[in-house]
This record gives sequence, structure tokens and C-alpha cells, in this order.
Amino acid sequence: MNGVRERLASRTSSVVAVVIGVLWTTPTLGLLLSSFRPEEDVKTTGWWTVFGSPRLTLDNYGQVLSDGGNGSGRLAEHFVNSVVITLPSVLFPLVLAFFAAYALAWIDFRGRDALLVGVFALQVVPLQMALVPLLKLFSQGWLFLPAWHVTGAARFGHVWFAHTVFALPFAVFLLHNFLAGLPRDLIEAARVDGASHGTLLLRIVLPLARPALVSLAIIQFVWVWNDLLVALTLSGGTAETAPMTVRLASLAGSHGNEWQRLTAGAFVAAAVPLLVFLSLRRHFARGLLAGSVKG
Repeated sequence: MNGVRERLASRTSSVVAVVIGVLWTTPTLGLLLSSFRPEEDVKTTGWWTVFGSPRLTLDNYGQVLSDGGNGSGRLAEHFVNSVVITLPSVLFPLVLAFFAAYALAWIDFRGRDALLVGVFALQVVPLQMALVPLLKLFSQGWLFLPAWHVTGAARFGHVWFAHTVFALPFAVFLLHNFLAGLPRDLIEAARVDGASHGTLLLRIVLPLARPALVSLAIIQFVWVWNDLLVALTLSGGTAETAPMTVRLASLAGSHGNEWQRLTAGAFVAAAVPLLVFLSLRRHFARGLLAGSVKG
């Protein structure tokens, strides 16, 4: 183990990591610079020429975020829809998975192991295979689900439900592995002192599980924010409910030769998950490493 750490901390490894980081971020840099370049420059020269003859403008963002008079913009409306879709789609599976993972890790009941195996098996079910049964469920209006023919803001319920059920198997499995690794002596001592499951959840398990919860929230946020398939299938595709990914796909089809607008719109869509990850990267790293080293 020490030999591996020494090799990873060597100068050669550091240089390789820097080179990989530069190569990984170069497309994002090109996207950012292209979004500020005039239409003529974007269509005639490469983005790297901006360093020799810098000509920058904010017109691309203005045309994309507003209507622009030709139907090529209005991304701001879809940005709000993305926020409305993403936040509940992160919160719902996070809360449900936390309770389910705690029950599977620390509550003894018949069939617990079989249920855990079932949760693990559900991860291999492709999302595309589940869409048709889900659409049938919506069309029949089972349980509390909104009917398929509803319009307007009620369509958000379809997308929230879909993202929640698709995220739960992985979320439960990830949180279960983390919670099962918590010190048993700590949990048992709290039980001896008379702590209920609610007290254990809120005062002991929740603070300890914060890194794992943050990591899961980041993964789910990026997944939902960048999703196109579920949004295109269930949101209705209108400006009232469709997120930015649907609008960007429409722009790519109807204005595929207007690269300056597409780059601006793509960077607006990419900026939010990038900011979320950068602001929570420390918690994300701790969540990934939690439980990897014992003792």
C-alpha cells in the first residue's frame, strides 16, 4: 500500500495528472471562448485564434436567453424548468434512499437480504426498458400519479416520479454500503441509552452520512440536469415544462449552422452542474473515500 502511494505521489504521476486535466478541460475552454465570439469568427476560424485577435461579444447569450425575434432563444424559461425538475428529483430519492438504506443496514426483519439483492439487481435494468411500462402506468392513472393527458405544470409530476424511481436502486445501494460501515459500537451504545430509530437517524446517522449524501446529491443533480430522454418523453416538450436539454436539442436541429448560439446555450446548461460540483467537491471526495480505509 505504501509503495502504491509513493508511486502516485511521484513527480511523474503529477505531470501525467496535469496533462490529463489539461486535455479534459480543453473542450470546455473552447466551448466557453466560442460562446463569446462573433458569428463570423466562429464560422470561419478556430476558437484558439481568439488569443491572437480577441473579438468578444455578449450578443450570443442575449440571443439565446431571450426570444431574439426569430424563436431561437427563450432559454431562460427552460432554465427555470430545469431547476424545477432537478431540485425535487434530487431531494425525493435522497430522502427515500436514506430511510431505506438505514432500514436495510440497521433494522432486522424477515427478507432483508433478499430485498437488498433485489435492489442491487434493479441497477442492471436499462432506463429505456422501463419507459414503456412507466408510460402505461401514467396512462392508467394508478395511485397518486397524474393522468397522462394532463397539461401544464402537472407534467412535472411525471418527470419527478420517473427520476425518483430510476435513481432509487443505485441510491439505496450506495447509502446502504456506507451506513452498514458505521461503527456498530456507536449505534449499540445509543440504543442502550434509549435512542429511538428517529433519534439515531437525525442525531447520529445523518451527520455521519453527510459526505455520502452530498456525493449522491451531486451525481443525481448532474444526471437529471443533463437528462434528455426522460425529459423529452415525459415533460411534453413545451416551453412551459421542458428543460434546457430539450430546448438545446431543438436548437441543434433547427439552427444547426448557428454555432455561436449553440455554444452559448451549451455553456449556460453546463455552467450550473459545474458550479455545483466545484462548490461541493470536498464533500464529494470525502464521500467517495468514506469507508475505503478501516481502522
